[in-house]
Amino acid sequence: MALSILLHGLILGVALAGWTWTDPSEDPPPPSISARLITPNEPEPSPVTEPVDEPDRDEERRQEEERQRKEEAERRKAEEEREREEARRIQQEKEQKLEQQRQEEAAKREREQQRKAEEAARQKAAAEAKERERQKAEEEKRRQEEAARKAAEEKRRAEEQRKKEEAEQKAREERERQEAERKRKERERRLKEQQLEALAEEAQQEREAEERQRREAAAAKAREAQMASVRERYNSLILDRLKDVWYIPPSATEDMSAILQITLLPTGELVSVKIVSSSGNAAFDNSALGAARSLSKYPVPDDRDTFEKYFRKFPVEFEPELLR
Repeated sequence: MALSILLHGLILGVALAGWTWTDPSEDPPPPSISARLITPNEPEPSPVTEPVDEPDRDEERRQEEERQRKEEAERRKAEEEREREEARRIQQEKEQKLEQQRQEEAAKREREQQRKAEEAARQKAAAEAKERERQKAEEEKRRQEEAARKAAEEKRRAEEQRKKEEAEQKAREERERQEAERKRKERERRLKEQQLEALAEEAQQEREAEERQRREAAAAKAREAQMASVRERYNSLILDRLKDVWYIPPSATEDMSAILQITLLPTGELVSVKIVSSSGNAAFDNSALGAARSLSKYPVPDDRDTFEKYFRKFPVEFEPELLR
């Protein structure tokens, strides 16, 4: 950075010296050069022969020189303006650097002051903490001594209380042992009585259960016999009804037989009928189906149990012997 500032200062000094010692108006006129730009691949122009006119050429030369002097003056003026701008920029950078240095030094001084203040605060806090620790240690020592004294006193009272409680505990345990022994003997006596009562009750229940089973078996047997009797009676009624409506086809033979399954409602109304065993003869099977379906209502018992067991669904065998 210092080298850059030095170089810019030298350039600015040389520029200012050149601008002070020279006067654009006293510079000799630059030589006039006649030139023409030639484009590549452009055919070289033929030389032009200018007519000899000395007064006109001198005037043109003077005008050209005057134009060049003006351009040179404008160029130097622009160059001087750029150099002045550069000098101002360098000066601004130098001032900014100096300001930055001042700020950094001020910040450094502030940090140093802050460090010193923090160090002083730390030392003060350390001294205060040390004093607190000393006071705390003294207080802890006094507390421990007091606690030791109280503990010794408490231990003495606790020992006395323990001996007293042990004596009371022994007396209480002896009373509890005697009471427990009395209760145990009482429980054993009651248990024996309860066992004897339970055995007697169990024997009575067994006798009653056997009697109940005997009665239930007898009732079930009687019920079964009654239901079987009802079944036979209503089977006969149903077969009589089917005999009345069954027409045996001429193609039927003595050995033909068809078994149908009939499903009824409790009212005797037909729900469905289907062949479960065919006779092998379609006319015979159809005649049996027609007979079963032709009855609008079947005779069924009023007893629901008998109906559910025998007549909800039941088979009927159709054979020529049925009509006999």
